[in-house]
Amino acid sequence: MMDEFSHIDSKGQPQMVDVGEKKVSQRMAHARSVVLLNPTVIAHLRENHITTKKGPVFQTAILAGIMGAKKTYDLIPLCHPLPLNKCSVDILINNNNEVIIDCIVTVTGKTGVEMEALTGASVAALTIYDMCKSMGHDISIVRTGLIKKTGGKKDYQKT
Repeated sequence: MMDEFSHIDSKGQPQMVDVGEKKVSQRMAHARSVVLLNPTVIAHLRENHITTKKGPVFQTAILAGIMGAKKTYDLIPLCHPLPLNKCSVDILINNNNEVIIDCIVTVTGKTGVEMEALTGASVAALTIYDMCKSMGHDISIVRTGLIKKTGGKKDYQKT
């Protein structure tokens, strides 16, 4: 457990973490968002009627998720701009009729990509909401969280 917040200086003010002395390493983060849609929307998506007036739902969400991951430093204060090596967004409907969005991001750098993966999954989930809301607003983004990260001081795996 950490004793202090890394983004707060000794005077209690916000600060960007100094990564200048950190070693460059291969880093990966996997985040997941879960979206609940009404049964009518799920039926349309399962029957491959996945195109709306705004375009194809899952393909648009995948692109939005990748774009979100790439722009994380513009959206989240104090995040470092990172040249991502790779970002993938996968979307599926599970047996519980939940839309599962997995975003996996890699970088070779001095800081991790957890925020990029979380942002990518979140933006993809928000895009699904936006594209499906014309069929009803009973949509919920019920969970977004880190599944796994590697590289840096310590690895993490959700149990």
